[in-house]
Amino acid sequence: MARPDKAADVAELTENFRSSTGAVLTEYRGLTVAQLRQLRTTLGDDVNYAVVKNTLTKIAAKDAGVESFDSLLQGPSAIAFIKGDPVVAAKGLRDFAKANPLLVIKGGVLDGKALNSDEITKLADLESREVLLAKLAGAMKAAPQQAVSLFAAPLAQAARLFAALQEKLPADGAAPEVAAEEAVSDAADAPAEASTEETAPADS
Repeated sequence: MARPDKAADVAELTENFRSSTGAVLTEYRGLTVAQLRQLRTTLGDDVNYAVVKNTLTKIAAKDAGVESFDSLLQGPSAIAFIKGDPVVAAKGLRDFAKANPLLVIKGGVLDGKALNSDEITKLADLESREVLLAKLAGAMKAAPQQAVSLFAAPLAQAARLFAALQEKLPADGAAPEVAAEEAVSDAADAPAEASTEETAPADS
């Protein structure tokens, strides 16, 4: 019975890695059952915080293509599998660790990229997706002509706006409002080119 049970555990962990936006590995040595329950409540429904066995997790991580956890899987381990906004999850883990120093954030992975503990802390310092969207809306109101051009653009153009915003915020270190305005400006320049490409076949 031991082997089938272990195989099922590995399969479940592998699926958690594959279906999650990100995963954060922690050590919980010394935390009580009540504290772990509190942490799960704090992280909410979009995070599955699971106590794991290191040997099985190494196998599952490898099967899922995650190679950054091998050297970190030591001591009592638990992983936060993130289904929602990774910034919100990182904030929850960071704040709980501040209040409960026995929780140690060891590393993680986000969209296939390995993160160390410092990078997870930096992630927690970013604005959440909801806040960024609100600031983006504010920037668009401040630039109505650009907003009109954006709304007239194809759906793919709007997707490029959000991609541009995502790139500008962490890379430039600019204030979110400034980055949002720049992203709107970048996206607003593209509809004319897109329109030219779309109407070209009709001229022939």
